[in-house]
Amino acid sequence: MVNSYFKYPIMFVALVLIQVMILNQIEFSGYANPYLYILFILLLPSNAPRYVVLLSAFLIGITIDIFSGSMGIHASATVFIGYFRPFVIRVISVRDEEPAEYPGLSQNKFSWFLTYTSIIVFLHHLMLFYLEIFTFRDFTDTFIRVVVSSFFSIFIIVLSQYIIFRK
Repeated sequence: MVNSYFKYPIMFVALVLIQVMILNQIEFSGYANPYLYILFILLLPSNAPRYVVLLSAFLIGITIDIFSGSMGIHASATVFIGYFRPFVIRVISVRDEEPAEYPGLSQNKFSWFLTYTSIIVFLHHLMLFYLEIFTFRDFTDTFIRVVVSSFFSIFIIVLSQYIIFRK
């Protein structure tokens, strides 16, 4: 119990620092921008109250916005995925089993975690990139950017589960 009081603030700070200092500087051909900071929302306990998830999503999103100078688009995208997160967990979980309290890779099957991460990351990137351009004029180019960035973000998130968050 006490461990979780320290775990999430440390994870928050570490993910923001990694995102702002390293990953925001990475851009592959103008299409791929990896976003690791959404791992914070992904790893919140499954039984966390919705208001805690939404507030946490807003705080990490607005923190990234402040450091990136991006006027609220990260906050909007993270609150969006924070809102749909319980629904995604319910849809992909097996009816007979209760979902694990902690939705990390070490507590769930790889296929469950990959599906969960893929859906949440895709929704985040879809919202983020279309809010960023705020038009459907370049729909195809933006959609390609969503897919490529989602792939890289999912890869980094799954890799981080094997390297950092293993038991």
